[in-house]
Amino acid sequence: MKRINKYFIVLTLFLSGVFSVSFAEPNTIELPKQTVSNVAEATVVSPSFVVKNPDAYLNKTIKMNARFDKFTTVGLDYPPAMKKSEEYVGFMVYRDDTTFDIPLAEMKLFLKRTDAQNFVELKSKDKVKITGKVFSTALGDTWVDVDKLEAIK
Repeated sequence: MKRINKYFIVLTLFLSGVFSVSFAEPNTIELPKQTVSNVAEATVVSPSFVVKNPDAYLNKTIKMNARFDKFTTVGLDYPPAMKKSEEYVGFMVYRDDTTFDIPLAEMKLFLKRTDAQNFVELKSKDKVKITGKVFSTALGDTWVDVDKLEAIK
């Protein structure tokens, strides 16, 4: 009888709104908002979830963990989302929604050339932390201006 009373109390509290349950989208990490160097709030999210919902993150600062693929020129000097190749270097990360090593081509990541010089030692599959602002959704892709890149040892 005591067990039934406990369940009744919990059910009553749940229905009255004292307790609530929320369901997160797959591939998201729900953590308290964190402050980054540019004093904007960063949303912690997985790279694959961002590319599935690029408009939801437009003009927002995001923070992601990923596996580095390679530096690239993809997306540089493209007028609708201009990042000049003289000032920026692009890089790619691997998809995080598969066990295969497939680049996440739908996400364009840009790092200032002066900052990129600190990461010439990065190798394919190295783990990295990325903080940046989604500045465009041209072509339906996610275009990120990376503020902070950190190699995870």
